[in-house]
Amino acid sequence: MSINLQSVQATMLIPLWGRATASEKNPDILYDKEAIEIIAGCGMDFTEIAKTFGEYGGISYIVRARKIDDTIRAFIKKHPHATIVNIGAGLDTTFSRVDNGTINWYNLDLPDAIDFRKTLIADSPRNTSIAKSFFDVSWFGDVVFQEADGILFISAGVFYYFQESQLKEMVQEMAQRFPGGELFFDAESKFAVNISNRTVEKTGNRGAKMYFYINNPKVLEDWSEKLKVISWEPYFKGIPVSKKWESGTRLMVRLVDLIKMLKFVHVQFLKK
Repeated sequence: MSINLQSVQATMLIPLWGRATASEKNPDILYDKEAIEIIAGCGMDFTEIAKTFGEYGGISYIVRARKIDDTIRAFIKKHPHATIVNIGAGLDTTFSRVDNGTINWYNLDLPDAIDFRKTLIADSPRNTSIAKSFFDVSWFGDVVFQEADGILFISAGVFYYFQESQLKEMVQEMAQRFPGGELFFDAESKFAVNISNRTVEKTGNRGAKMYFYINNPKVLEDWSEKLKVISWEPYFKGIPVSKKWESGTRLMVRLVDLIKMLKFVHVQFLKK
């Protein structure tokens, strides 16, 4: 079965493909056993995705997953019964890599995305799906949350597509509802968002425009007195550049960090 790159399913399958193919070749960065098994067994043709996104695309997906894994592991080491909410989960497989046996995990995504997810990844008692829009605050009530146990929200490759005003309002609501919680996500600079939009348009897809960007993450603290930026770092920081990668991939990895095109941002919701 071939994949339409303009479909909702494709936007979910692309990162899954990236994690599967790149983690097989770079297990020192990340090994995503579940993604590899899904790709091998789903009977779909990923030729066009591989041609479009290439080696650098795959590397970027496993690095993002690795940074998120590391953040979750550090959080649940302090909060072993924590709640983790994966915003815009798609076909994410993080739970299978980080589960400590006691966390509660929620995959939040639109109903059609969750329907497709369930054809490939089944829910389980501590790893359940919420089929709602991120902007539908009723999902707050679907999340079992004990303040003492801690809550961490993660989002990978999702916030780019939101208007800043939309995201600001939602993060303010989350900070109010989940005091002491934390949020970890990736973001592009304005320069990078402009490049990304031009690249996506070249594929013929004009319905996936990116809006949100961050040049200086500290500006998030202006959104609310309840927000504190714990840390932020360049996308590939701490990831060794492999000599076996193509020269273009090595160049992109260095360039992205040099001019701060991509970054990870970690925010805390203050209790005051």
